[in-house]
Amino acid sequence: MLLDKKCRHCRREGEKLFLKGERCASAKCSFTRRSYAPGKDGKSQNTKLSDYGKQLRAKQACKNIYMLREKTLKKYYDKAAKSKTSTGEKILAYLEIRLDNVIYRLGFAPSISAARQLVSHKHILVNEKKINIASYLVKAKDKISVEKNIVPMLKNTKKASDIPPWLTLGGDKFSGTVLREPVKNDISTNVDIQMIVEFYSR
Repeated sequence: MLLDKKCRHCRREGEKLFLKGERCASAKCSFTRRSYAPGKDGKSQNTKLSDYGKQLRAKQACKNIYMLREKTLKKYYDKAAKSKTSTGEKILAYLEIRLDNVIYRLGFAPSISAARQLVSHKHILVNEKKINIASYLVKAKDKISVEKNIVPMLKNTKKASDIPPWLTLGGDKFSGTVLREPVKNDISTNVDIQMIVEFYSR
């Protein structure tokens, strides 16, 4: 049921959000077979949206990709709006440096939901200290690693070239370092951040 719910998010947004990791890139992906919106009228729905509708859909897509609650995304907006840098870029930075996302980007887990499970079960260490808060924001020079006793149960198929430039992967494939805070060009996630800024600044 949970897998079906994730697929519905992709179909609602009209694009793959890669919420199920490797499965989304395989022939088993439900979105590949049913890319129209969910519901009995999905195939015939009018896709023309108002400006507000586009902003809302962008916000919902972002929440689904990063698995956030409304309150959390709004908090990042409020915090970013007070910074001296671009509000949109700062929001993206906050989203990317969340511990669950960093674990996913390093390849320790196939999806953000799986990464969040590793965190909640206390299998992740930041600077050799166990952290069980998925929303924990990492900083430059932080060292992220997986608890040794759980490593044999995991698989990391990512190569060094697959890792974002603001992170570096250790030779054991289950440790990494945060080099710096990410900037917009480092982020490959298909999030229309300007639409999200416009939504919250209304």
